[in-house]
Amino acid sequence: MSALMVNESISYNDLKELLQVTDGNLASHLKGLEDNGFVKVQKGFIGRKTNTTYSVTKAGEKAFRQHLDALEAMIKGTQG
Repeated sequence: MSALMVNESISYNDLKELLQVTDGNLASHLKGLEDNGFVKVQKGFIGRKTNTTYSVTKAGEKAFRQHLDALEAMIKGTQG
């Protein structure tokens, strides 16, 4: 999600290379994010090759920010 938050969109291959994960692992995570409405998928072609890109939705952006806020609160709660 953090890669999607700082890019307007990112291709499947670029995301796979950035995260250094397998096709199966990335596909299952992206499917979960898509099913929850957190990412938007766009399929197209570059020449004759398929190109799939992902972008964060408003709901995904909101959920990610809430997640970061929760992590920050947890960290602050352990300091003391």
